[in-house]
Amino acid sequence: MNFSHSSFWYVVMSSSGAVRERDEGLNCIKNGRTDNFYLKYKWQPTDCDIPRFNGEDLLINYRGKNFMFVGDSLSSNQWQSLACMLHAAVPNSNYTFDRTRNRSVLSFPEFEFTVTFLKDGFLVDLVVEEAGRVLKLDSLSRTEEWKGVDVLIFNSYHWWIHTGRLQTWDYFQVGDKLYKDMDHMEAYKIALTTWANWVDSNIDPAVTKVFFQGISAVHYRGKDWDEPMVQDCSGQTKPIEGSTYPGERYSGEAVVKSVLSNMTKPVNLLDITLLTQLRKDGHPARFASGTTDCSHWCVAGVPDSWNELLYTILIQK
Repeated sequence: MNFSHSSFWYVVMSSSGAVRERDEGLNCIKNGRTDNFYLKYKWQPTDCDIPRFNGEDLLINYRGKNFMFVGDSLSSNQWQSLACMLHAAVPNSNYTFDRTRNRSVLSFPEFEFTVTFLKDGFLVDLVVEEAGRVLKLDSLSRTEEWKGVDVLIFNSYHWWIHTGRLQTWDYFQVGDKLYKDMDHMEAYKIALTTWANWVDSNIDPAVTKVFFQGISAVHYRGKDWDEPMVQDCSGQTKPIEGSTYPGERYSGEAVVKSVLSNMTKPVNLLDITLLTQLRKDGHPARFASGTTDCSHWCVAGVPDSWNELLYTILIQK
């Protein structure tokens, strides 16, 4: 599905509901945000219609199924949005929630339906060895949890571009060789290819639908959207108008599309990059938990559009 010539339309939309387990840093209204225009925009591709999300329809049609989001905090962002949207659709349906360190599971027993978030920001293995923290670009050891899932939504990107104190590895490893440093996008491509090979070898498309969440935009420099005097996303209340973004493209976009294009099994790309680039208004900003967050997204908010795209593809299948 091509979203390269798309834009936002202002419509009156009801926001998604809330589950108690939503991360406090994403609960922008509770944290003091008073404007609500960011809740009222619908993403509209020019070459197709995006139907209104119907959570009850999704639960009924996927009764007895399990969804799993695997990735970093942007994957969690989408998982939390979907959890809230489903709860809003069936507010009187009991649900259960279970959370461990790296795994969160929301279940709707009435529909025998579960939606899980599994934290795995690199997808490939990060291990601590004598040499230090080693990111093994050709190694996957946690894939057992991915098997038997009906709908898998993967993501990985933001951890790969970290440097300095935010970088969580000391070495890359490919085969038996350690690298103190490597071009991060080269490493990213090797890792995504490792993941893609696993999907091609282990997924039956008749049983499991696979999605990959595209790269989500950040808004820490006003010059990226032609406002050089603006420091970051703080105080932004409206999207960027039009269907193009004046800032630079993310180098990871080409990597993702290249890897997916060479796969033998079908993977649906949720191409949210332009969608999010235009939404400088949708971040928690100063309404996060003690920091200015221009990377993640308020819930309810922009990730609801990602789940509308997910829903559109699922009902078409």
